[in-house]
Amino acid sequence: MTTTHLPLPAELPTTASTSVGDYPTYAAAQQAVDYLSDHDFAVQHATIVGTDLRLVENVTGRMTIARAALAGAGGGAWLGLLLGAVLALFTTGAWWIVIAVATVGGAAWGATMAAAAHAATRGRRDFASRRHLAAARYHLTVATEHAEHARRLLHQHAEVMAYTWRPH
Repeated sequence: MTTTHLPLPAELPTTASTSVGDYPTYAAAQQAVDYLSDHDFAVQHATIVGTDLRLVENVTGRMTIARAALAGAGGGAWLGLLLGAVLALFTTGAWWIVIAVATVGGAAWGATMAAAAHAATRGRRDFASRRHLAAARYHLTVATEHAEHARRLLHQHAEVMAYTWRPH
């Protein structure tokens, strides 16, 4: 899982902004910003704000010690391959043996560590999943001094936005 730096309250933009549209999907909000950009609107003044956030966890399957070990072996093999390639740069002679041994060793180490980590959960989490944040709605806001211009442009784009855009 990756960690994303979220701005602290002091880092949030302080420019006064006005909502110019409300969209059911992120793609629709992006499409509106793209339209504004295509029509020379200063999009650096636009912000897409997701509201009513919820965490969605999709279960992808059952996790067993064997499956955990297999996943760990894959990651360990890549790490071993990288280490082996670096070591092979400083080896005279059979460099491919160094790479092969490091790759196999990395796979064995990764499988062992992943199996041990899964066994340590003692059955409390015997499934694999993927998590993501989802928003119920997306609001397009722009700096207040540019709001009227943005609204005019979005009204011109009615054939694409008719089903998603609600003026504010």
